[in-house]
Amino acid sequence: MQKIIINFLFSIVFLLQVNAQKEAILNTISVFPYQQVKEADAALQSMDAWKKSEWKTFVSILNDTALQSKASNALSAYVNKSTKADPVSINKIASLLAATITKENSYYANELLIKYLGLLGSDAAVKSISNFLSDETLASNAARALATIHSETAIAALNKALAKASETNRKHIQAALNNSQQILPSINSIKLIKLNIPNKAQHLLVLQNQMAAAKNPLEKKEILSEAANIPGLGSFMFVSQSLQDPILAPTAAIITTRLALADAAIYGQEVRSILEKSLVLLNGEDSVFLSKALRAHLKAMPYDNGFVSLFNGIDLNGWKALVGNPISRSKMSADELQKAEQVANEKTKNDWIVKDGLLIFTGHGDNLATTKQYSDFEMYVDWKITKKGDAGIYLRGTPQVQIWDTSRRDVGAQVGSGGLYNNQKNQSKPLVVADNKIGEWNTFHIIMQGEKVTVYLNDVLVTDHIILENYWDSKLPIFSKEQIELQAHGTYVAYRNIYLREIPTTTISTLTPQEKSEGFTTLFDGSNMNQWVGNTAGYLNESGAIVVHPELSGGNLYTKDEYADFEYRFEFQLTPGANNGIGIRAPLTGDAAYVGMEIQVLDSEADMYKKLQPYQYHGSVYGVIPAKRGFLKPIGDWNQESIIVKGTKIKVILNGETIVDGDIKDAAANGAMDHNEHPGLKRTTGHIGFLGHGDVVRFRNIRIKNL
Repeated sequence: MQKIIINFLFSIVFLLQVNAQKEAILNTISVFPYQQVKEADAALQSMDAWKKSEWKTFVSILNDTALQSKASNALSAYVNKSTKADPVSINKIASLLAATITKENSYYANELLIKYLGLLGSDAAVKSISNFLSDETLASNAARALATIHSETAIAALNKALAKASETNRKHIQAALNNSQQILPSINSIKLIKLNIPNKAQHLLVLQNQMAAAKNPLEKKEILSEAANIPGLGSFMFVSQSLQDPILAPTAAIITTRLALADAAIYGQEVRSILEKSLVLLNGEDSVFLSKALRAHLKAMPYDNGFVSLFNGIDLNGWKALVGNPISRSKMSADELQKAEQVANEKTKNDWIVKDGLLIFTGHGDNLATTKQYSDFEMYVDWKITKKGDAGIYLRGTPQVQIWDTSRRDVGAQVGSGGLYNNQKNQSKPLVVADNKIGEWNTFHIIMQGEKVTVYLNDVLVTDHIILENYWDSKLPIFSKEQIELQAHGTYVAYRNIYLREIPTTTISTLTPQEKSEGFTTLFDGSNMNQWVGNTAGYLNESGAIVVHPELSGGNLYTKDEYADFEYRFEFQLTPGANNGIGIRAPLTGDAAYVGMEIQVLDSEADMYKKLQPYQYHGSVYGVIPAKRGFLKPIGDWNQESIIVKGTKIKVILNGETIVDGDIKDAAANGAMDHNEHPGLKRTTGHIGFLGHGDVVRFRNIRIKNL
């Protein structure tokens, strides 16, 4: 009897230990699919320390249909990380995983384990995988995995199994052997350079040259994989070109997604379009968490002041021939300037051409100018010249960031390109020579803010925050806004990859003279958030707007002061499916929609909201008075709204259209439309607030007038 009790107690202890171990493993893999890299790295490090018992418990989770999703994602991430380890570590990991494959496992678990053991490529897994070459359901998986390992031991195992395999399994094994005997296309022809490249700009230039020379998809995929390790806009745009290739598109989609997720500075209209295309193309093991992360990233991505392409690689759309200079053009009427541009465009029609995706100056004619004018901006552009070449880039219509052949010592070109050549008082020469050889591509990164210019040539700083002088009138400062020009100087020059981002010159919004005379005051002008309290951790001042960051913190943001009767004016920018609200006459605690009132802020036209009640759409007094629909601007555009509250009457004006004009007393006389209690309808004063609902929304230019 005593022995039975002891055995029973041991069983209880054992079960408790197993359950504790399972709980610990579930906690470890709970971060998958993941968005936070630090949390994922910590989980993967914990998995590195697992012994046989932990892996056995992990596979039991993989066998559980209710839990296998997280386990599958964790296994995918772990194997992906492990393939980059040293051979000894890979063999150890493969041994641990191979020991977990048993006939008792579910088909799902063994299928995954066999596939990932194949990807690890270790002979330590060959024996365990070979046991399934006679299995009618898993033989094909096992054969493919052994072919993937592709070692002598793995191929020998396939040949051994082939002799005694069933007719069905023999086909699978033979197909795997045939595949393993194929000679993959060589990539030696393009000689991928992975070492001794001084910086990311030069690395990317090399990869672009290699892509032009690549002869097959395997070579091109190898190049894309290299580009994945180069952060920044240039590599993002380079990889995105392969989204047009059906064979390369899945690889390009994954890389563009990862590059964008890793760098918040990669944004803009063209970037958004690329990422939306990538989202549709994502597939494979990482697609679950990548898709989720990319959707969140797209929603949070700013719509304003992002990168745009100045050259489409097809035609001269966005460019025009040069007329005069900024001073002479300023003296012309609009009609005079238009006529002069028409004449110039006709005269220089063949001076600048588009060939093979390049913007080329043929060597005769005048400058090419952007049709749009720019103030402060950040610009990337690749350029290439021939022997004795001489060119430049005019900033705000003014010469110039210099481009020339450094061998032309007779004109001082030995100092290198990238300097502000025409400066007389301020520094004109570049700090160092960073030019590539004549005939090779170079890349500029130009930043102009105010009157100062910074230039990186091939990722090397050559001009550091130097004032650009006004060449056309030295007594005047540089023009505040003008066109960008590509200089024509009598020699061949080619350009490509021209991307520009406008930098806001000011973030301060001011009251109009009429608003001042009417008694409006500013609640937020873009400079600070001193008049707001509440969740200041989740509402941040960015580029002159209050931006809701739901991932940082939830909750509401309120005015410090309370208001009774007022007119509240503001601008807002929605993101797809966004939901927020304007709390009025609200206390600082409780659900403002009920203990105060909420004027709904919503992407009403999103498909996800098509079945809402009328009192839930944008502009409605939530649950009480419905608003008219159809007056929101497209996503990404800024909307203007006024909320006028006087006694029990509320009016909401959206983009000049009155969408609500009602009396809350009358509307709730027989109970609110949503059949809920709204004690806040009786309040006569309170705070105004932004009521977060987990979405990114932007607000700016916020003014108020007490009535």
